[in-house]
Amino acid sequence: MITRKAYGGAYDVMASKHLRGDVNFAWPSAEIAVMGAKGAVEIIFRKDKGDQDLIQARTDEYQAKFANPFIAASRGYVDDIIRPHETRERVCKSFAMLRDKQLENPWRKHGNIPL
Repeated sequence: MITRKAYGGAYDVMASKHLRGDVNFAWPSAEIAVMGAKGAVEIIFRKDKGDQDLIQARTDEYQAKFANPFIAASRGYVDDIIRPHETRERVCKSFAMLRDKQLENPWRKHGNIPL
């Protein structure tokens, strides 16, 4: 459940689809992106760093274009975008769906020997 911000590696390691997470939901206000809009704009448009109005306009554009759950959902990284008041019901239904799940991990070539 992504309620607010999910950026870069932190998003990846917190049960994302990339690491075989079963069900991922996001609120409409969530931000899912590689990094925050301000930091990304300062890197991408570093030549414009002196012009605060242009940087703010680019930050707003980045925020609208990339830092929202709709892009992630269109790419399959989020199963559904739900409203906050639907959270409890959807999470409970997901747990019920996964109740009888049989976990099959991939075969490992090497064991975890003590060193």
